[in-house]
Amino acid sequence: MNDMLLPLGQVAAIGGAVAIGPLLWWRQRSRASSPAGRLRALTALTLFLTFDLIVFGAFTRLSDSGLGCPDWPGCYSSASPLGAREHIDAAEAAMPTGPVTHGKAWIEMIHRYLASGVGLLILVMTVLSWRLRREGGARAPSAWLPTLTFVWVCVQGAFGALTVTMKLFPAIVTLHLLFGMGLLMLLAWQHEAYEPRPLAVPPALRRAVLAVLVLTLVQVGLGGWVSTNYAVLACDEFPTCHGGQWWPQMDFAQGFQLWRELGQRADGSWLGFEALAAIHMAHRIGAAVVFAAILGLAWALRRQAPGWSKLLLAAAGWQLASGLSNVVLDWPIVAALAHTAGAAVLLALLTTLFARLPKALS
Repeated sequence: MNDMLLPLGQVAAIGGAVAIGPLLWWRQRSRASSPAGRLRALTALTLFLTFDLIVFGAFTRLSDSGLGCPDWPGCYSSASPLGAREHIDAAEAAMPTGPVTHGKAWIEMIHRYLASGVGLLILVMTVLSWRLRREGGARAPSAWLPTLTFVWVCVQGAFGALTVTMKLFPAIVTLHLLFGMGLLMLLAWQHEAYEPRPLAVPPALRRAVLAVLVLTLVQVGLGGWVSTNYAVLACDEFPTCHGGQWWPQMDFAQGFQLWRELGQRADGSWLGFEALAAIHMAHRIGAAVVFAAILGLAWALRRQAPGWSKLLLAAAGWQLASGLSNVVLDWPIVAALAHTAGAAVLLALLTTLFARLPKALS
């Protein structure tokens, strides 16, 4: 037990050191603001750092660094790869291109430090929200949303631990990504709650925004399933899939069998190419549906909210370009990171847009 508690405290302390800089910057920049304004600024800062954390988490996965430190929360029970040098040297000597190297260990631990720092910022935000609620009474924004955000980030941390201890189990890795996106959405919603800026739109548009948001979230889940199963290059052409085929042989039952080891079927045999092609094609079909839905929503918003219409079109275009680049350029890490970043931006935009609609209809 001590082997886990000691590095947990040490990693949390390093995360606290990471959070000090942003907190000092926030305190200096928002000194003249109202209490609600300061909280809104802190939420915006945490939102930005959470976006960075999501992108760095994608880099951790795409650089095969997820098992750079094969235990949790520390690295071979140490707070950093420096204390685990002997263990890493032995693992790297046994398998030079394997999952454990000094570079990969540092990437994995930096991801954990950043996650700890974001968690501390959310804790500070929650405490300050309850203080403001106590001092401001009913006029102050609700503190329950920051509390939910804090609970959410704790659950996200648990999924991060399971990602390592369950050896990149695809369902767990995908849930870890979705919970990270959910955290971003909660922070975007919370940011709007401190300074509501309602948009006057018809009720049908509000329902349309919600529908597109749900579709996009499902599509992000499909994208995560593609990435965690390394199915991006199962279709290495566009618009065809492989060898000029528009509809290749696919095994959806095996591809979407959720509870199984990485690269394996539930019975332990290797996952076939047909299953990987099914995973990839499902994401392609979902992309076409979501892209069409965003185009329709942007068209509907062109008069009441032209700025939002342009933002959604730009985000959708970015996703289309980065997604195609992954296929035709053989999955370069820059394009893969751009695709993850675009998904995060799109979800944050849709959440912010939806958060501005209910007040306009009340």
